[in-house]
Amino acid sequence: MGKRRAERELLRSLSKRQKRHLKEFGEEHPFYDPVLLLLLHSCFPFQSENSDKSSSESDSETEVGQVSVYHKLLATLKTSPESESEEEEDESESEEDGESEAEMDSEGSEETGEAGGGEEYKNDTPGHEEGITATDTAEQTLGQEEADGADTSCDPSHGAIEEFTDVKHESEFSLETNFMEEESGDCNADKRDGNPFKQHMDKELEEKEVEKMSTLPKTSTQSKWPRLGQVTFSSTLEKCKTLKADKEVDVKQLYLHKPLETTWPKVNNQFLSSVNKPNDPFFTPLQRELFCIMNTYQDLFYPERNALTNGEEICHAYCLHALNHVLKANAQVLSNNAKRRDQKPGADNVDYRDQGLTRPKVLMIVPFRECALRIVHVFINLLEVNEKKKIDVSHKKRFKGEFGFDPEEKPPNLKRPEDYEAVFAGNIDDHFRIGVAILQKSMRLYAPFYSSDIIIASPLGMRTVIGAEGEKKRDFDFLSSIEMLIIDQADIYLMQNWEHILHLMKHINLLPLDSHGVDFSRVRMLNLNNWSKYYRQTLLFSALQDPQINSVFNKHCFNCRGQVAVRNVPLSGSISHVVVQLPHVFRRLEAENITSVIDTRFQFFIDKVLPEYRDAIMSHTLIYVPSYFDYVRLRNYFKKEQLNFTHICEYTKKAGVCRARRFFLKGEKQFLLFTERFHFYKRYTIKGIRNLIFYELPTYSHFYSEICNMMKATDNAADATWTCTVLYSKYDAQKLAAVVGIDRAAQMLQSKKNVHLFVTGEN
Repeated sequence: MGKRRAERELLRSLSKRQKRHLKEFGEEHPFYDPVLLLLLHSCFPFQSENSDKSSSESDSETEVGQVSVYHKLLATLKTSPESESEEEEDESESEEDGESEAEMDSEGSEETGEAGGGEEYKNDTPGHEEGITATDTAEQTLGQEEADGADTSCDPSHGAIEEFTDVKHESEFSLETNFMEEESGDCNADKRDGNPFKQHMDKELEEKEVEKMSTLPKTSTQSKWPRLGQVTFSSTLEKCKTLKADKEVDVKQLYLHKPLETTWPKVNNQFLSSVNKPNDPFFTPLQRELFCIMNTYQDLFYPERNALTNGEEICHAYCLHALNHVLKANAQVLSNNAKRRDQKPGADNVDYRDQGLTRPKVLMIVPFRECALRIVHVFINLLEVNEKKKIDVSHKKRFKGEFGFDPEEKPPNLKRPEDYEAVFAGNIDDHFRIGVAILQKSMRLYAPFYSSDIIIASPLGMRTVIGAEGEKKRDFDFLSSIEMLIIDQADIYLMQNWEHILHLMKHINLLPLDSHGVDFSRVRMLNLNNWSKYYRQTLLFSALQDPQINSVFNKHCFNCRGQVAVRNVPLSGSISHVVVQLPHVFRRLEAENITSVIDTRFQFFIDKVLPEYRDAIMSHTLIYVPSYFDYVRLRNYFKKEQLNFTHICEYTKKAGVCRARRFFLKGEKQFLLFTERFHFYKRYTIKGIRNLIFYELPTYSHFYSEICNMMKATDNAADATWTCTVLYSKYDAQKLAAVVGIDRAAQMLQSKKNVHLFVTGEN
């Protein structure tokens, strides 16, 4: 409670304009760099004299000590006159908004919390990549800026925070000053023949091979697996060796590091059914096939992750693999430390090259704090052999306070789909990063990045520490020796800001600008040769196949071991889940190339589609727009043509949403522009839809059926005449197949004619 009071006091001290900058994102963000806006919103009002002492490992990189000319220029950025006029309109109509909210309640809306203010809790705010809320800023300023080792993060009364050096934990978790415990015997276990870790890390590439990987195309083969389905293996260096799915797994053949052989069956027991246990007491069928690929250190792309069904078991599988890798790598270093210590004077020096240029080995990208919380809990459970032998976890209380979630903060009257509840469970703040150091029987949370083995972060959290070219405070040296990159729930980043993922991929596995105290005699030659990216394993999990996700896997992954991708095609699309009888018209547009699709679609819409809906009889028309850029373009065109329309996007204020829904329901506005990101973050039921236009196929295929099924919420639905029009091109093949099924999609892509489908829930 003290923390919240301090936040409120901070907010009271701000001017009205400063509050608006902090609390509202505005609609001008596509025209400016989101990170610059983030710096302006989070840094400019809160200046600290001690910000020069902040390091890349803490969460204080976004503070600015002195206002440079560059930041003064940022301060001059203002919202567009159009958005300012909209804000004034919202303020002047505050009384009308209250009436409209009450009216929405009287209409029997399903979302009982959306008009009454109960739904807007601090974690349900979309678009954190463009800025952070006032609450988040206050929390970072008061709670998260302290140095590692101090457990007073939840006490906002300590005022200015001085940098604290956790000398005790630095020495306890240092790889250079510790040695392998004799009783563990882990070092000898890792020397067994066939150990995938040693085979991968000890492999020495030649310059000719590196040149081949950079120039020659990949050869690929396909295989059918019992659980994964269609699997594609690709490689450049050698002929692809098709793996076979193991029906049974011998735990000794997995080469798990102690104590994982003992703890994994207990931790994973929750996913094992009574039918599966006799066949395999360690893995589910999905985990067995995924881990079989992971353990070969090949890149993996699995696009069928589902938060409701297999999300947690996939998370447990890659946590086991990541922890196994870290324990083996650290055990090798500690064992070599002991050998160097016991080396007799005058003996020939032996090179023990067992490290990278920096310590972090594993980078895990997850969308929300709740995901990071679950990952750390899995790590702790995997390291604890039994209740008597619990591991020492430093700063655990602080971690629970910052990454946990109080269920009472979420209104109990929300009704959302099951997949929404699964994705947005717990603390859904998307601006965080935390370092984790693991050494034998201890774990250190909030470890400095250069003393960490594992870094768990969100794309926005990494973006703010990496920074942009020209910024003084930026750091990405800690990414130089990443050996395993895990990107989970990649589809959610399409709804946040995909540019953050691309920015991360451009700065990973680069040569560091500083030595950071490394002992070059212990650094592997692959790191010294700047070949780290050819040894990095990338594990990519998503709920869908998307060209942007495929591009990252194909263009930014260079693993010398090769790549494995699951490529199943949808037999039946989401159109089969439409429960209302509705004619679907798919109108194909022709574009010369993929770069011209955006302009071609816009011109096709205003020339051929929109004129058919201008008549007053075609009222109650909802236009579903996946891209915010397209939304802004259409909104400006509608204003220029003075069409009778209203609009809702992810940045529309709550009062504006209620007003737009009321106007659309009563027919006072003929068109409603509706963004995909708003639907992703809110899932409101829009009433009054009679005509539906998909400006582009939705990113999530099930959104198609969800939007179509909103028509059944329309009053006098039996007497209404409904229409649904979808625009698509040949470059939308994956999205089209996910909506109509692979067979129909193939026919539609071959034919250049418009396709008319009359689909009910039975089809």
